[in-house]
Amino acid sequence: MAPVFDPLRLSAVSLDVLTAGRATPGAIALRQKARLSSLLGAALRGSALYRERFKGLGPAAPLAVLPVVTRGELMHRFDDWVTDPRLKLADLQAFTADPARIAEPWLGRYVVWESSGTSGQPGVFVQDVQAMAVYDALEALRRSRPMSLLRWMDPLYLTERIAFVGATSGHFASHVSIERLRQLNPWMAQGIRSFSILQPTSALLAALSDFSPTVIATYPSVAALLAQEAARGGLHIAPREVWTGGETLDAPVRRRVEQALDCTVRNSYGASEFLTLGWECGHGRMHLNADWAILEPVDERHRPVPPGEPSCSTLLTHLANTVQPLIRYDLGDQLTMRPECCECGSPLPVIEVQGRLDDSLVMAGMQGEPVTLLPMALTTVLEEDAGVFDFQVRQQDERTLVLRLALTGDAAVSAMARCRSALQAFAATQGVKPLRLIEESGQPVPRGRSGKACRVIARDP
Repeated sequence: MAPVFDPLRLSAVSLDVLTAGRATPGAIALRQKARLSSLLGAALRGSALYRERFKGLGPAAPLAVLPVVTRGELMHRFDDWVTDPRLKLADLQAFTADPARIAEPWLGRYVVWESSGTSGQPGVFVQDVQAMAVYDALEALRRSRPMSLLRWMDPLYLTERIAFVGATSGHFASHVSIERLRQLNPWMAQGIRSFSILQPTSALLAALSDFSPTVIATYPSVAALLAQEAARGGLHIAPREVWTGGETLDAPVRRRVEQALDCTVRNSYGASEFLTLGWECGHGRMHLNADWAILEPVDERHRPVPPGEPSCSTLLTHLANTVQPLIRYDLGDQLTMRPECCECGSPLPVIEVQGRLDDSLVMAGMQGEPVTLLPMALTTVLEEDAGVFDFQVRQQDERTLVLRLALTGDAAVSAMARCRSALQAFAATQGVKPLRLIEESGQPVPRGRSGKACRVIARDP
């Protein structure tokens, strides 16, 4: 079955993206206004949930008067939320439960991925051909802005050897996107590969050294591990670029990766809800793709936060996806909208994003050597293998972890057993000495102001 892709639509969107990059802030605002009106019209026509929530309001209603929606509410009423009545949550959950169908088009016209349960509630997200064209154009023309001419000639990075290092066991957005690229160009599939962060580190290093990627896409914590291993001589690669996202990238990690791998690090901001929200310019500032997404920084009562002040949460309005409308959706991310313009000259606003702050855990190896357990690997194991999404893992010492769940009674006993088995099995595959687990059930998982938990915490140095 052919992947979801329309070259004519991609060309049209790409031209618009290039034009917007040289426009004025006023022209960006006009694009937002027109696309918001179209989105509201589609939602009112096709979504029973939005017709109910927006009763008495039309497509010209100001965004600020529209009610806020949450992932829990939307997922609870999924079949009423989507604008295509053929999309049923039960069917899509069965589809995403099958790893053999990753990146397979749903109904021949939709790309589907699932989210992790960072906020305690997993999600299923559906993208049509228009949304995918927007993601493709933004990735091609804004992620590596100094090479935009090359990207125009090669919008899908077919001349590169791209390695995605991350969670590959489920229908996650990044992995689905990589597999879709492979399907689009099967003759180039050998130049685009995914590498699981769940495999032993030695196996990962060997596989990457053998593949010799020119581009690595991964999380900052993984990039830091690769840099550490390259400095030790355990990894032999010469990438031109490392793309990071999904976690906070601090300056020391950036410097360590650039020095150890002799490459350029390019950070980006995205979510399962909108794959390519922001890109980093040559001045190191994160720019919001405001021509296709509206972000509203808000406080704990969903009131606007002034530019220059950090938010409690952020509301997302997705201007490209009309099959699964996201309008004033509580994304949960904390960000600051900068009031000043960027030196690079882009008309797109500058944002500062507070990403995940989970820690890597350094545990004792079988021979006493240090073994690093990546936070994304640990959370993936607990979500995928144990079926638990609301938890906290805290390191007590080099062989002991404390697992906290809010569950009580029989549900807690069963969940703890699954978690214990999954964590001990994973630690064993990584070469960690037999893992001790201290169980804390019936206690709330600590959360920040945004409602998201720091789920993996290292011991104090």
